[in-house]
Amino acid sequence: MNKKYSFKVFILLLLGGMLISSCHEEKITPIPNMVEPRVIFDTDLGSSTDDLFALQLLYRYHDMGQCMLLGIVVDRMGENNARIADVMNTYYGHGNMPIGLERQGVANPQVWIDYSELPNYRNEDGSLMFQRTRNDYSSVTDGWKLYRQLLSAQPDHSVSIVSVGFVTSLARLLQSEGDEYSPLNGVDLVRKKVKCAYLMGGVFGEAVEPDYNFLQAIAFSRIFFQLWPKDVNIIFSPGEVGDAIEYEPEKVIADISWTDVHPIKQVYMNCDCNTGQKMWDPLPVFNAVLGDSLFYLSERGTVVYDDEGVLHFTADPRGNCRYQEPGSQPWAYAMLQRIRQSNTAWK
Repeated sequence: MNKKYSFKVFILLLLGGMLISSCHEEKITPIPNMVEPRVIFDTDLGSSTDDLFALQLLYRYHDMGQCMLLGIVVDRMGENNARIADVMNTYYGHGNMPIGLERQGVANPQVWIDYSELPNYRNEDGSLMFQRTRNDYSSVTDGWKLYRQLLSAQPDHSVSIVSVGFVTSLARLLQSEGDEYSPLNGVDLVRKKVKCAYLMGGVFGEAVEPDYNFLQAIAFSRIFFQLWPKDVNIIFSPGEVGDAIEYEPEKVIADISWTDVHPIKQVYMNCDCNTGQKMWDPLPVFNAVLGDSLFYLSERGTVVYDDEGVLHFTADPRGNCRYQEPGSQPWAYAMLQRIRQSNTAWK
């Protein structure tokens, strides 16, 4: 490990340890007047639990004033997945957070951890364990439409899109025409309002593991990569970066020992989460909110998505794309501590 990287890991470990040790002692004072980055979170809720941790982190950063969470786009079809988003919003005190839902996306995608019953968990007396803010999920805005509504209301070049699922709603956004929110078509609206997209997915370098998110939605992925403006940045978080960050179920439950009425803890108590689940999805959140300095990033380049679903990266200093590179074990440990701290800090 070189000296620069050793220093970075040392600082990460030091900060992570400080956060873990202090979170039991006092609430973190929100930072006033911090309104950027403005984040739209795009997630395939209902399958992998790392989405839940990523969303929990965004609530926390929003409350601390380190970002502004504008809304949640659920890109896995099914109104029950919108209910999961509503449960999370309501539990963390953001019941009015806008939710968008994909209705014409990937049919029957693979489910890794089925926590679809989370909104229906009940207490011993039969009452619902988790409250919701909404009653009617048939009226939840289409995901691409929510993108247009949220983006049009933001300052130019201020929005960070954190996409940890399928790019279905993003592809449909790019194909959209002007509407009541903006006269701009989808491509021009993204070009005008988005600062950077942080995508969980992609295979780069010597990695050989097939990509999941882009391949599951291959037709939408082709549209996305064809239409995404070449002057708007993308940072990819490949699977091999998060592969080293494992948050074992028993540690999750122990870290939330201060209560049983917690959506993530209940998922881990009611579902089989011993599936090799790694903490992939929090990494784009860290990158979007805390910055590039936590990561080793590739040089700049361009990407082409071919008909077989393979993403080809070509180095180019003028390119709009970079990708995270795997870190060392100490780096992975420091990242895990950040995620664990978000569980203990809600006490």
